[in-house]
Amino acid sequence: MIKARFGGPSLFWILNNKAAGITMKTRAQRRRERRRQWFVQAEVEDFIRREYPACPEFAVVYFATHICTKPKNWRSAPIAEAVNATMQNELRHRMTDYDQLMLIGVQRKEARRRVQPKINAMIARWKHLI
Repeated sequence: MIKARFGGPSLFWILNNKAAGITMKTRAQRRRERRRQWFVQAEVEDFIRREYPACPEFAVVYFATHICTKPKNWRSAPIAEAVNATMQNELRHRMTDYDQLMLIGVQRKEARRRVQPKINAMIARWKHLI
């Protein structure tokens, strides 16, 4: 793109691209596109309730909100993958001593290996009504 001195597109660029049917997006339009939700929150909540029937309601809403509003590129991922990745990540950081292990110098792979049984147990409890 050829820019004029004032920092915007040149008149030459505008005229050539308008003739070709190309329009520039504003910064606000680009920002809105980045923030666009890739999943509908109600669908994610229904999926979590169906697949994890023992998951507490506050956690269902928290995970669904996190998946639908945090800027993450879920474009080609199915809901199951997004839910699994989010649950694993949030439980790792909020319900285990993973962050403390990282702070004392344990390698990431080793820290994840140490806390994974606790995460797996919690997810297994949520998958089955006891």
